[in-house]
Amino acid sequence: MSNPVDLVELWRGGMLESVHQGHAVVVDQSGEILHAWGDPEYITYPRSSAKMLQALPLVESGVADRFGLTTEQLALSCASHSGAAIHTERVQNWLNDLELDDDAFRCGPQWPSDKPASKVLIKSDASACKYHNNCSGKHCGFLTMVKANGWGPDYVAIDHPLQVGIKQIVEELVEETSPNWGIDGCSAPNHASTVHGMARAMATFAKADDSNTRGSAMVRLRNAMMAHSDLLSNTDRACYHLTKAAKGKAAVKTGAEGFYIAILPELKMGVALKIMDGTTRAAECAIAAILCKLGVVDAHDPLVKQYRNPDLKNFAGLVTGDMRPSVALA
Repeated sequence: MSNPVDLVELWRGGMLESVHQGHAVVVDQSGEILHAWGDPEYITYPRSSAKMLQALPLVESGVADRFGLTTEQLALSCASHSGAAIHTERVQNWLNDLELDDDAFRCGPQWPSDKPASKVLIKSDASACKYHNNCSGKHCGFLTMVKANGWGPDYVAIDHPLQVGIKQIVEELVEETSPNWGIDGCSAPNHASTVHGMARAMATFAKADDSNTRGSAMVRLRNAMMAHSDLLSNTDRACYHLTKAAKGKAAVKTGAEGFYIAILPELKMGVALKIMDGTTRAAECAIAAILCKLGVVDAHDPLVKQYRNPDLKNFAGLVTGDMRPSVALA
């Protein structure tokens, strides 16, 4: 496992009960490591933490402007949403604008994690659709590129022009040749990189300005992520709460299996981390702790504390312990 280190601890009755290990990296605008825990060169899949890389061709190519995409749509193109009405209505409108329907998606149907949306489906005895998929916003961006270029409909194939272009951009920004790729939960290719490489890519987004086409595209995407973090995730999710707590200083984005990134424009830094057991709660605690360490958010802010150092309660509401960053991370 390339020597992962303790990043998150769970305590009960004054005794350490569980530990989550992983790797984390903070880099500056030149890509140099400022802080590291574990092995910065550990290779893994960034999963949905890479969505802004996958969305970059949409903006950089000029297609986003050709189709008049809004900042909300740019945020959705980077989103792992919850299938709430605020997400699915916008996705369906985007599909309508493209003169397409749910069948055009190559992601599968997914039951919404948003409780009100889930209740609506249950009460109506309806089935989940592909537009409920947490990646449907990203796939709308993919379909926009397909329509703009007259490409074939199997846009998740590894040799499709869309995916060939995305791989090139990923490798350029992580500054590595990807050693492997896997199929993500939404059926699109996901390219492996080092944790350091993903942090380096996030620092490039952080330092970007409007001096060139790519930089301008990065600025638009990171600003959309910060402005519409409710569309990026949902109003009950860590990405939303931590981005809101940062007050314009960070765009925070989750990925499956314990991956997380942060783009820090004010500091011109990038952050990436991987929890080895894939636990989301540990990844949320670790990213919150790093943001606190860098002064981007306040550890006492309730929006932050619920992830960095939450009380653990049982079903009777009794506080049984707490979760906290490791001494090394804190």
